[in-house]
Amino acid sequence: MPSPIKPTWKTEIIPISLIAAAAGFSVYFYAHFPERVAMHWNFRGQVDGYSGRAVGAFAIPALTVAVYALLLGLPYLDPKRERYAEFAKVYHIFKAVLLAVLIAIYAAAGLFNLGYPVKIGSFVPLLIGLLFILMGNYMGKIKNNWFMGIRTPWTLSSENVWNKTHRFGGRAFMLFGLLLMVSPWLPEIAAMVAFVVGLLAASIGTMAYSYLLYIREKKVGATASGPNPPEG
Repeated sequence: MPSPIKPTWKTEIIPISLIAAAAGFSVYFYAHFPERVAMHWNFRGQVDGYSGRAVGAFAIPALTVAVYALLLGLPYLDPKRERYAEFAKVYHIFKAVLLAVLIAIYAAAGLFNLGYPVKIGSFVPLLIGLLFILMGNYMGKIKNNWFMGIRTPWTLSSENVWNKTHRFGGRAFMLFGLLLMVSPWLPEIAAMVAFVVGLLAASIGTMAYSYLLYIREKKVGATASGPNPPEG
């Protein structure tokens, strides 16, 4: 079965190069990491989780390979696989950017563990914020499918609801991305409030919006069809 997103050397050179770079990092990091490696940071940017050297060096590259394989395979499994051809460029961009963000965070954490003064608490929100802004920018170009986008019972039931929800969701994602980017420089309480508000707008807000659109569409359809004429 041919792939609906038509991967080619041109579309896969960046993801493959990123994975190769991560493999190179992992070998170097494993050779130079201490036995105890920082792996998780809290909201304040303070380390609150550690692992062994092998996990610190190889876990994220392995995850990156798994994510890449998953993104290559999902269109084959989608009952609406033919729709991917309509946003193949966006799908390839998203795939490459997601891998780039994962590997950039991995490289920053690795440098931190080697003793470099990397501010993970500022760097990670910046990268994740940029990811959400990029996703939001392309959100309106994603067509109805089962795996990518804002998938609610109402968007999957109506092409019109899908399109309008994704335009709304794109703006919400971009707002959330901006909030993430500036959050490290806000007072802690303000940063937490901004994070919660942005997250609610990007998740529950888009779900509620899709439901309201669907209800309104049904009402308009019922009004347009009118009552059935009497028999006889």
